[in-house]
Amino acid sequence: MLKFQKLDRFLKLTGNTYLDLVKVFLTNMWHDEENLYSQVKGIDIAINEEVWLSVTSLRNEGVTVSRGNTSEIGNFNKVQFYKSCLRNQESASRTFNVGGLAATPRILAYIVIWVLTPRGLNHATLTEEDLILMYCLMNKIKVNWVNMIREHLFKVGKKLEYHIPYVILLSQFIEYFDIDVETEVVEEVKALNQITTANLTKIGLKKMKNKKWICKADEESVDDEEEEEEEKSSDDDEEDDKDEDQAEPEPETPDAPSQDSFSRLEQLMMTQFSQLENQNCSHHQYCETHF
Repeated sequence: MLKFQKLDRFLKLTGNTYLDLVKVFLTNMWHDEENLYSQVKGIDIAINEEVWLSVTSLRNEGVTVSRGNTSEIGNFNKVQFYKSCLRNQESASRTFNVGGLAATPRILAYIVIWVLTPRGLNHATLTEEDLILMYCLMNKIKVNWVNMIREHLFKVGKKLEYHIPYVILLSQFIEYFDIDVETEVVEEVKALNQITTANLTKIGLKKMKNKKWICKADEESVDDEEEEEEEKSSDDDEEDDKDEDQAEPEPETPDAPSQDSFSRLEQLMMTQFSQLENQNCSHHQYCETHF
């Protein structure tokens, strides 16, 4: 999904962040239909398609996603799509709550909310834009991410109730325009290369005995199924034991290596979610202290 959307490089951005300069960038920011503009330390910044390509490899092309704009997305219906992502698709839930989602849609929801269009409040409820982005990702509909990020920056960048969005990206833009950062407070952000149990439990998943990850709310029903399987297996073993005296023992064969419960894509998504969550907390604390 991410490869189709050409988001690999954007999600893997690393390097130094300059929070003071990012704050200045957001304060002086404006945009037109094609470009994003700002001014930092007296230097005019115009982020056009050439800059987007150089920093993120993203192009200004694809479906424009916004609330109420679904004309280019075919048969999208937010209620039907949300229900199709639920653990219990017979649920009569009237709110678009993240907690009711199945495991994979839940991971996708968090990567949309925390990384692609990050916000500081209400991570538990999906907006119409969140659902449209999830639908596009799952159905391989190319999104205009340049326009999406630009509009989201302008929407949340100057609102105090939001965390600072896209700090690494904006810091990369600052470096691209050779703005003097010698005397700036610097925080280095490195990519994380592996997913941990803590990452998954944060979003309500739990690892079962069979090494599969499920939503915690489904744990009881899965435990019952496992008990039934164990009882059935025990009965089968008793029947087999009766024939063991007459049959020669067969050599034991090693179990085949189990595959990872999550694909590399899902691991990357969860890694980026965890990284951004920690980064947002750090930036929020910094801003409360310095601004």
